[in-house]
Amino acid sequence: MAAELDLVVRARRAVVEAREVAAAVGVRDGRIVALTSLDDAPAARSVVTLEDDEVLLPGLVDTHVHVNEPGRTEWEGFATATRAAAAGGVTTMLDMPLNSIPPTTTVAHLRTKQAAAAGQVHVDVGFWGGAVPGNLGDLEALHEAGVFGFKCFLLDSGVEEFAHLEPDAFALAMKETARLGALLIVHAEDGRLLDETALRGAGYAGFLASRPPEAEVAAIELVLAQARESGGRAHIVHLSSASALPALRAARTAGADVTVETCPHYLTFDAESIGDGATELKCCPPIREAANREALWGALAAGDVDFVVSDHSPCTADLKRRGGGDFGQAWGGIASLQLGLPAVWTGARERGLPLVDVAGWMATAPARRVGLEHKGRIALGADADLVRFAPEEQFTVDVAALRHRNPISAYAGRSLHGVVRQTWLRGVAVDGEPRGQLLRRGRP
Repeated sequence: MAAELDLVVRARRAVVEAREVAAAVGVRDGRIVALTSLDDAPAARSVVTLEDDEVLLPGLVDTHVHVNEPGRTEWEGFATATRAAAAGGVTTMLDMPLNSIPPTTTVAHLRTKQAAAAGQVHVDVGFWGGAVPGNLGDLEALHEAGVFGFKCFLLDSGVEEFAHLEPDAFALAMKETARLGALLIVHAEDGRLLDETALRGAGYAGFLASRPPEAEVAAIELVLAQARESGGRAHIVHLSSASALPALRAARTAGADVTVETCPHYLTFDAESIGDGATELKCCPPIREAANREALWGALAAGDVDFVVSDHSPCTADLKRRGGGDFGQAWGGIASLQLGLPAVWTGARERGLPLVDVAGWMATAPARRVGLEHKGRIALGADADLVRFAPEEQFTVDVAALRHRNPISAYAGRSLHGVVRQTWLRGVAVDGEPRGQLLRRGRP
């Protein structure tokens, strides 16, 4: 068998099935076929030995990425997004059904999206479908076509072609996705509890007050109630408010099949440090206070938050700065696909949390939730998606070095720990050639 191996990666530190060990990882035909001790590494056509300051991680799985192509490709496209992903150690990502035109709400629109992506992705890419008013009858066909689940909003999405679901329509969508066995992922804010009168132009305090924690809590309670009633599978995207954690914990203890994610920006920044006019930090729901951030970290460590994904939501510079720093006018979204791993590791390191946990939150857990069991872990039979990571190397974020389309970042000038030095996709180093595959739910 040894002579048949394509690649062996030897690492004094490797995250293998939730443990850090010394290991040699053997690859054939894109899959991991051998896991041995460091000293018993088999022969292969190519052998790579990591440096003493490097750790071998599984490729990250980012299930929350807005690529925007076609229709708003000037915001972001598949080529640029997937280059940024690979540079950040992300080897698999799922594209959200908005803000592209058309949105992924019918099979025909899915085919349009797949055609746009074909031949230009540098990592593996799958697709979410969308649940919007009027497309209940399209969900089954989209499910059969291989989307990984369905995204919906409980308030205005910010783009007119992807309308939100009112509570009665959401209940019907939850019932239908339960029948299909599909995952329904929800932007959970209750629009009735927003207070736009609190907006004060460039003032961050006004923007924060306009989207209070109560709006998240109320919407999440609706999702939990419908998940219990329907028996369906639900997932809360981009949790920003720790106030919702008790309801989530209680529902899950009672048997509801509900998971929850948070994002690097909610774990990194705090409202007290955001200056007026700093619209590069505008996102919805908003970044909240430092005490709330620490509660999210505690929930991650305790397992009450399941995983961390980017919510990479880029736009052009003019949209991000629209209104000259007016939080009511600027586009809300943070582009962080390339920086998620160092941002989260920097925060975890400061709090004494191990790199093994970071790999679990950003690779293994999201892959498992969306049914990609062969992704996000270093294990026999898994795809050989691997990351050569230097956890103690520091760098300062330079927007000119980022690979996503528009050079805007909330992290600009910030010092972070952790540098991705190399990424392998199915055992092949990611370079300038787009070798990524388009994924379908249920396909190995």
